[in-house]
Amino acid sequence: GRWCWGGIKEMLLQGLTTACFCPCHPPAGAMEIQVPDEPVVALFGRDATLRCSFSPEANFSLDDLSLIWQLTDTKRLVHSFSGGRDQLADQGGGYANRTALFYDQLVQGNVSLLLRRVEISDEGSFTCFVRVRDYSSAAVTLQVAAPYSKPNMNLEPNKDLKPGDLAAVTCHASRGYPEASVLWQDSQGGNITENVTTSQVANEEGLFDVHSVLQVLVEPSSTYSCLVRNPVLQQETQASVTITGQHLAFPAVALWVTVGLAICVVGLLAVLAYVCQKKIRQSCEEEEENAGNMAATTPQRGWGLQRVTEGDGWGELGQILTGMDLAWWWHLLKDEGILGAAGVGRHQQIRAREPVLVHCSRRLFQTYTWFS
Repeated sequence: GRWCWGGIKEMLLQGLTTACFCPCHPPAGAMEIQVPDEPVVALFGRDATLRCSFSPEANFSLDDLSLIWQLTDTKRLVHSFSGGRDQLADQGGGYANRTALFYDQLVQGNVSLLLRRVEISDEGSFTCFVRVRDYSSAAVTLQVAAPYSKPNMNLEPNKDLKPGDLAAVTCHASRGYPEASVLWQDSQGGNITENVTTSQVANEEGLFDVHSVLQVLVEPSSTYSCLVRNPVLQQETQASVTITGQHLAFPAVALWVTVGLAICVVGLLAVLAYVCQKKIRQSCEEEEENAGNMAATTPQRGWGLQRVTEGDGWGELGQILTGMDLAWWWHLLKDEGILGAAGVGRHQQIRAREPVLVHCSRRLFQTYTWFS
């Protein structure tokens, strides 16, 4: 154990109402006090035991015991016991109803202090001062700790990301103590903490909230891990986030707009094709109907052609193709055997009267003009 010897003022000897210890060299024959060499780690909000003990003599009586627990630095009274009972009139504020001794073990020399509902402000050094016939004291260090919550991971922006975009990965852990160490790792476990901004803020209870931000350039299927470590408890909490980073040629909104426009264009083309097809079909039907009507209303066509072929005083009857050279037309009729040789030189006497459209598939002439 750690040795610490101290004297006590005369007022302490008279009533133990005030404690103020001054370290000095241990007197010969002083009793030995045992305390932990290492700090006592106490969880925030839990009870902690500050161990302190001595080896009493065979004829030891509690009436002979005077015990004081005080803060080492400020000498503030935490707990006092003398005359076989607690003496708490001068107990420091903040410790009321929070301290106790192991009363059934005092006769065995166990003068440990029970501190209930440990707070962050309790952290520090406590001195255990014992007097039976001799005086001795020793200090115990209390270390308060609180585990951190599992980190929450956020990504900003959290959508429409593509490779090469800059993104911020946020790691947040809360209600821990003392300050944490934060480690960031990439998909391969490499340390990327140099690209991190970390802040730790204590709340009204003294517990820390950790906020760490990692700036990254998005890569497809990249995983980033945040490790929050409590150095006192050797506790680590970890969380990860994976960025898919889909290859997008343009934003999703533009994609949907483009798809919508394409659908509209296709629909319009379909409607136009339907209308054009309907018009063509209707035009063909009208042409066939006109051709039928023409055949019914021109019974003299064969007669007229026969007159021209025979060259029998054909008069004012002739044929021309609209928009074509008249002489060429007459030569064509002659070559086909429809027009006699006599008619070729008399085309100048022809005058147009009534054009009639006749459908002749793959024939050489399509428009006849009849004359009276």
